[in-house]
Amino acid sequence: MATVPQMTVMPPIQADSLDALQSAVAGYDREQLLWSSGYLAGMAAVRVAEPLLPAMQPVAPAATSTWSIFFATETGSSRRIAALLAERSREAGLVVELHDLRDYRPKALARVENALFVVATHGIGEAPDGTEIFFEYWLSDKAPRLELLNYSILALGDSSYADYCEMGRILDKRLRQLGATSVVDMVECDLDFETSSTDWTRQVVARAAAISDAKAMPQVSRLRAVSTMQTVSRDHPFNAELLSNQIITGNGSSKDVRHIELNLEGSGMSYLPGDSLGVMPQNPPKLVENLLESLHLDGGQEVTIDSQALALSDALTQHKEITVLSRPFLDAMAAKDSDLQKIVGDRKKLTKLVKTHQVIDIVGDFRKVWQAQEFIDALRKLTPRLYSIASSPDANPDEAHLTVAVVRYEQFGRSHWGSASNFLIGGADSVPVYVEPNDHFRLPVEGDTPVIMIGAGTGVAPYRAFVEHRREHGHKGDNWLFFGDRNFSSDFLYQLEWLRYRKEGLLKHVDVAFSRDQRDKVYVQHRILEQAKRIYSWLERGAHIYVCGDADRMAGDVNQALYSVLQTEGGLSDEQAAMYLSELKSAHRYQRDVY
Repeated sequence: MATVPQMTVMPPIQADSLDALQSAVAGYDREQLLWSSGYLAGMAAVRVAEPLLPAMQPVAPAATSTWSIFFATETGSSRRIAALLAERSREAGLVVELHDLRDYRPKALARVENALFVVATHGIGEAPDGTEIFFEYWLSDKAPRLELLNYSILALGDSSYADYCEMGRILDKRLRQLGATSVVDMVECDLDFETSSTDWTRQVVARAAAISDAKAMPQVSRLRAVSTMQTVSRDHPFNAELLSNQIITGNGSSKDVRHIELNLEGSGMSYLPGDSLGVMPQNPPKLVENLLESLHLDGGQEVTIDSQALALSDALTQHKEITVLSRPFLDAMAAKDSDLQKIVGDRKKLTKLVKTHQVIDIVGDFRKVWQAQEFIDALRKLTPRLYSIASSPDANPDEAHLTVAVVRYEQFGRSHWGSASNFLIGGADSVPVYVEPNDHFRLPVEGDTPVIMIGAGTGVAPYRAFVEHRREHGHKGDNWLFFGDRNFSSDFLYQLEWLRYRKEGLLKHVDVAFSRDQRDKVYVQHRILEQAKRIYSWLERGAHIYVCGDADRMAGDVNQALYSVLQTEGGLSDEQAAMYLSELKSAHRYQRDVY
């Protein structure tokens, strides 16, 4: 066969024209570049056809301005938004660095010229777990001036809390006090943050590109192949088949807790022990029916959500939040009710209201005539619920197990339900799910490291995954479980599994606290104090501590018990004990997954 001679092909565009083209598309994002390529191809199609030649790959000058993107996250939303912001920024030719505030040295911010923050508020106006050191430093008198810093903040929160987006507000105020310049005003986001975060991202990328362009020509984005494969995510969940729905509380229990098994085969999803599974819920039909009766509205009425017309009952079932109160809804109700205005204006009363009431209670107690569309517009978007995964993927390939407390109770003369828990046990063949990684609730890499696992109620779920994983991989490190619930006879979740692991030696110790089995209530923090000497010994030989469960009380009580252990057994002062725990957190040896 004859050899085809190699030819050197010159690009069909002069160097000066190529420079002009590069300048024209500088700062374009991926969508703009793809549209432009199609536009140019269309122009070429109407001209005389010529042989297509390979395109020259331009080499762009590097931008000199670096933009540091910081995120403070508890559930993963801030991390996900920050990662998308980094991607959009790089597509616009910006040089970016992505940082988790849990792992960032606070003083290093003083050397940063351009910063974008995605900051969540956790619990009652608190910083996400592990980021306290950063905020403490920059809110202290030690913090230096920041006149050279350009910044913008996206604040995430849950408007069902009175201190909604508080950490973002505090950081914004403090940076201004220190002389920093806000290049895009702070944006506050509720749980349905998609639209607001997308708009903010677009604004800050454009502003950052403009600032960088004033210093140096930004890097030109390069056209490249774009995958059309759809990956599973919050926006594109996978419909997982329900394999098992088993009650694991005994007769006489005051709670209904289920062990749920889901089939992930074919999803392409993977997870690690410590991760959560996001469940896209639907509201219980009976709750929707009761709400419509209270509103005196017909479920068949047509309403519109994002330009889509649908029946009111479908909107309430599939699209809107009706089991948790939000501030926008309460404000809409309070606009025509002076009694509710007084409650909303009082932080303590507001906090109590949102903890104890659902939408149906507010509709029933504070009468207001609603139009169907008006009511839908006042409600927050229905958002995913996160459940700690209670299985190891190595022990249970293509499956994810959940430990689900079913929310269903009577209060104020009305029936109340939880959306996700009742959806999971409601008889559906499959449910939409996605994996929410939690890189700050991880087992130690070294298999011989001892671990102390502290959980109450369904907070025991990730420890089932931990122990399965360590058994599957032959890890030799000691494991110690503290578990608490109401009654031994009915609420010892996964009792047979824990006892088997104890018998096999996989669990070195199991300490339990059942609060209702005696006159004086006993909780896990009491068991921790009883075992103070041994706990301190484990810590001194490198043990990792994990806490999972209720953020309002249990997590704080356990933290205080650990302080006491350090003081009594280690002879540490208050300040030294606080520093010891801070150092454990910094070393990822004290990790919490609280909610």
